[in-house]
Amino acid sequence: MSFERELNLLSEGEIGWVAQLPESSNAAYVLDVTLGDDYAWAVYKPTLGEQPLMDFPPGLHRRERAAFVLSDFLGWDIVPPTVIRDVEPFGAGSLQLFIEHEGWHYFPLFEEREDLHPVLLRMAVFDLLTNNTDRKSGHVLLGAGDHVWGIDQGLCFHMDPKLRTVIWDFAGEAIPDELASAVESLLDEVPAELEELLSEEEVAALKRRASRIVRLPFLPQPRNHYQYPWPLV
Repeated sequence: MSFERELNLLSEGEIGWVAQLPESSNAAYVLDVTLGDDYAWAVYKPTLGEQPLMDFPPGLHRRERAAFVLSDFLGWDIVPPTVIRDVEPFGAGSLQLFIEHEGWHYFPLFEEREDLHPVLLRMAVFDLLTNNTDRKSGHVLLGAGDHVWGIDQGLCFHMDPKLRTVIWDFAGEAIPDELASAVESLLDEVPAELEELLSEEEVAALKRRASRIVRLPFLPQPRNHYQYPWPLV
């Protein structure tokens, strides 16, 4: 899927304020973006609105962008188009295309849409690769054309093992060859932008996780209850 139009809109479009997302743990806003005849909503998460974390440095917007870059590089189209942009008065943050979606999230999708299981398994592989520490059920959206999207990727790419997700239904299953082959390309070289967005240690850890997926192509089992996020949805 090509996102050239959406990325251009997010990067260059005129910004308008729509609403604040009141239930977000960090400051997050819905903006509208206009460029010529193109118009969309987008979710803006400024660094200035982040709560301090013990294990992640400030600048979660860089991880949101990094997750999109990796998803796009792999050709998996999991993360909605995302850019980094300065928006006054709050400054630098991630600006991600707002996904129009129905009231589905991971749990009902898994239970009622068996046809989407391959896509959900791919998301589980992506979360293993990115070391996602916050894959809640509500971070899985069903968009137009039955496209499954993953949002809220700010807590990814830590160098220490921190996988925390609700997607354990595929635990122990084999990772399909086409997914392992896509990940294998990271062993030689990662996208250059990832080396700018992440630390050297985080890039090295990403390569180690990619190597693990290629050498041992199966999804892990949860070791303890800490590997489930809270709240689950």
